[in-house]
Amino acid sequence: MKAILCNAPGGPDDLVLAELPDPRPAPGEAVVRVAAAGLNFFDTLIIAGKYQYKPAFPFSPLAEFAGTVEHVGQGVAALKPGDRVMGYAGHGAARERLVIAADRLTTIPDALDFDRAAGLSITYGTTYYALKDRGHLKAGETLAVLGAAGGTGLAAIEIGKLMGARVIACASSDEKCAFAKRHGADATINYDKDDLREALKAATGGRGADVIYDPVGGRYAESALRAIAWEGRFLVIGFAAGEIPKMPLNLVLLKSCDVVGVFWGAFTEREPAQQARNMEQIVRWCADGQLSAHVHAAYALKDTPQALKDIAARRIMGKAIVRP
Repeated sequence: MKAILCNAPGGPDDLVLAELPDPRPAPGEAVVRVAAAGLNFFDTLIIAGKYQYKPAFPFSPLAEFAGTVEHVGQGVAALKPGDRVMGYAGHGAARERLVIAADRLTTIPDALDFDRAAGLSITYGTTYYALKDRGHLKAGETLAVLGAAGGTGLAAIEIGKLMGARVIACASSDEKCAFAKRHGADATINYDKDDLREALKAATGGRGADVIYDPVGGRYAESALRAIAWEGRFLVIGFAAGEIPKMPLNLVLLKSCDVVGVFWGAFTEREPAQQARNMEQIVRWCADGQLSAHVHAAYALKDTPQALKDIAARRIMGKAIVRP
């Protein structure tokens, strides 16, 4: 089978297309023929050796995928060859076939295509966990989403609306704000043009946002925190801007608000039953057409380096996928 390999820390152009033996499943495992694999910003960090999780070399990047079960190992009763599945592997999905523990796979209905399913696990899984389990978002509250045109940002807009929130989408261009509006945002803020704190205050009648969803970090985080509502929740999703902000704790005191960490990867390991329930809901929503799982672009396996460069350059609105 063909696979994209990272042999040492580096950039997208250091990845190589290699030929590997087809995998065989051990007891409790399944082999999936990968139809589509989703890309995420952290893939650019993993190949550079800059992410908190560092796989042993050589490895394939890309953590989420969808495809068809080809083989199952001894003791696997819940799956059979031919089943349509999606899953989260941490890394290793940039290849034609992937072996993985069977209990990390979720079956998907025929109504959900592989391209959209490949981009559900991380962005929508992270977001539903963030808004429901960590942020306790309630119907009628205001949700401000930073980086609103990216994969996690789009997921936050759509799930926030399904949970009954008023959503303010914050992004870095008018084009991205328009994209967020088309996907359900009630209001938008271009934070490259407008002062984020003042714009959020104005958009909420001076009250501030009840929940702030921040996958960006950098210079926008403190501005957003200054516009949080009394007893609001600031959700720390990630640092796509590349800078980890240092927040003045007096702001947390004065607003009596919570700064809440969202480490979805650890959650999937620590609470697999709850994770499974969350993903079942996400799959139902997507199959019913209530979540777009918008695919901005699809790339051939050999073009994975270009896909990663496009992710790093913020050219992608929604998801990018690779089709092995």
